[in-house]
Amino acid sequence: MELVFRAATVHRQSFDPSEVQLSQLLSVKTGGCAENCGYCSQSASFKTGLKASKLMPVDEVLTAAKAARDGGAQRFCMGAAWRDLKDRDVPALANMIGGVKALGLETCATLGMITPDQARALKDAGLDYYNHNLDTSPEYYAQVVTTRTYQDRLDTLEAVKNVGMKTCCGGITGMGEARADRVSFLHQLATMSHHPDSIPINNLVPVAGTPLGDKARIEGGISGLEFVRTIAVARIVCPQSMVRLSAGRNEMSEELQALCFMAGANSIFVGDQLLTTPNPERGSDAHLFAELGLKPMTMA
Repeated sequence: MELVFRAATVHRQSFDPSEVQLSQLLSVKTGGCAENCGYCSQSASFKTGLKASKLMPVDEVLTAAKAARDGGAQRFCMGAAWRDLKDRDVPALANMIGGVKALGLETCATLGMITPDQARALKDAGLDYYNHNLDTSPEYYAQVVTTRTYQDRLDTLEAVKNVGMKTCCGGITGMGEARADRVSFLHQLATMSHHPDSIPINNLVPVAGTPLGDKARIEGGISGLEFVRTIAVARIVCPQSMVRLSAGRNEMSEELQALCFMAGANSIFVGDQLLTTPNPERGSDAHLFAELGLKPMTMA
């Protein structure tokens, strides 16, 4: 209780506690990823029944972005299931980013590892945020993925920061990690040269056919209150970052979500789909906001 109170106090020093930023996420290229992230339905290493697709046409992405804006989203995030971005795909992505930006939305993308030159090209196209999650602690990382190193992730984040783009970087709880790993993960974020501008905290949604998903379905994940503790500590150690209550919200009660908002979460994903996993419907979010006296964050 004292931890949540402290987090709520820190939250109020930088933010209006009644405001929540609304983002919407679209998978612009689904499945077939060469990474072996043990939680992910999109990895080519696992049989999850997900069909791989090519990069979406620009006009279809812009149609989805307009619908997101009209539905109340303030930031539009585009995700592609790639290990790393190829130069040949940059022009199409630049057109997507520019088009989304022209709709008056903040832009975000997660496209795997990128080079400094690619980061510059995306920034020039109008990309506001680049998402690249650390996922977990350095100590537990090898239990999650072996196809890229922790340093690879840090290098991509550095490339993003060096061109003046904002970073979105978080992780996932409930993957079998210990509390010490959650502490270590948050310590990584807190000791970066620049705190991530957005920190998505995800709770594992177990996907059948993935190693960590199958394990979690048998052993269970972390408790709701432990998840709230993670949100609270993220808020305390990164006081000016947006802390996003991300994947796993569909399985959370209104009361648990309320505790997360009290503990400093001030961003959510809206829309009924998060890449390949379900998300609460807009109607249930509207009811929750009304019950808690929350409102969409005012755009800068």
